[in-house]
Order: sequence, then C-alpha cells, then structure tokens
Amino acid sequence: MTVETILVIIGVVVFILLLLRIVRKSTSLPAPSYMGRLLDSGFRHFFQPPRTVVERSGVTPGMTVMELGCGSGAYTTHMARAIGEGGTLFAVDIQSAMLHQLERKLRREENRDIKNIELKETNAYQLPFADGSFDLAFMVTVLMEIPDKGRSLREVKRVLKPGGILAVTEFFPDPDYPCRSTVVKLGRRAGFALDGSEGNFWNYTVRFRKSFADRSED
Repeated sequence: MTVETILVIIGVVVFILLLLRIVRKSTSLPAPSYMGRLLDSGFRHFFQPPRTVVERSGVTPGMTVMELGCGSGAYTTHMARAIGEGGTLFAVDIQSAMLHQLERKLRREENRDIKNIELKETNAYQLPFADGSFDLAFMVTVLMEIPDKGRSLREVKRVLKPGGILAVTEFFPDPDYPCRSTVVKLGRRAGFALDGSEGNFWNYTVRFRKSFADRSED
C-alpha cells in the first residue's frame, strides 16, 4: 500500500467522521440497535479497551452499580466481573432491542458464570430506583445522546448514594463526542463535584462524586 493510498483512506475516514458529527448535531437519539454488533466488537474494544474503562471508573468489588445506556453490553460483562459476586449491576437502556442483544450475550457459554446483572428497560429521566440506591453509575459514549442532559444527570444524582461516583467515558470516533470541558461543565451544573479525570483527547473518563451534603435528598 502506497503512502498516497494511506492518505486517501485517512482522508475518507476523517470526512465520514465529520459528516456524522454534522448530522448528529441536529438530533439527540440513542445509537440504533442494528449497530449493536459493531458497538460490542473486537474492533471497538481494541481502540477503547474494556479494562481501561473499568479501571478509570473507580469501581471496587461488592459495589451496587448502574450502567446507563448499556446498549448491547460492550462493557457490561467486564464491569459485572469487576464488582464480583458480592455486587450487583443494573444494565439500563431505553431500547428493548439492545437489551435483547445483551440477553443473548449473557446466554453465551463464556458468560454463563455471570449472575449479578439485572436488565431494566427505561429512559434516563425516570429511573425506577429509590433515592440513594447505587455506589456508582457509569456511561460509555451515552451522555451526549440524551436530549435533556441536565435532567438525566440530576436523576442519576438522585439514585446515587451520598459520596457515590458517576463515571462518564467518551471516545473521539463517536459522532456525539464532546470535549472533556463540556462534560465537566454538564456534571457541575447538575450539582456534582469533580472527582478526577483520566485519559487523553482520544479516549477519556471523567469521574464525578455526589456530595455527602446531599444526604437530604435521600
């Protein structure tokens, strides 16, 4: 392959990414279910490794965790194994078709040892959980797909325990990719305190924490 060919391929990829970003600017919708296999592919995991996402989230064994926008489960099983048998992971998504894909994934031989995942079909504005239910909530390339981001973040804050963590991971090739400063601003506006940030422009995770002063909400 010549240098010219490589440059043409790079140019085409950049053009497609820019075009997708322009299209996505006019709408805020979840990734369609037919993309489930791509979103949970080895290709994606190569560039956005599950181990990195899990480590940056701040998860520890035994936690009660919510994944908002789990999709077909690209990172769900990895997080479930990280919290172990003593923890519980609630995988939440608005699309039943995505949850069906995750169900099929959990029935595979390599995942039959995972017993700590519960699936919930709901939107990001009315989570079917009591106040202060979770130690940690995480989203992977999901936040910018939600039309009313502030409302959803406040709802996540409601179901987190005081001191609980919200981890937001973003990935540059995603058409909805936001700058890190945008995510930080959204989290702070929703009443979260910034807990930490890891990664680079290409792939980063921002962690927020619900203040212990918010006990009055629970």
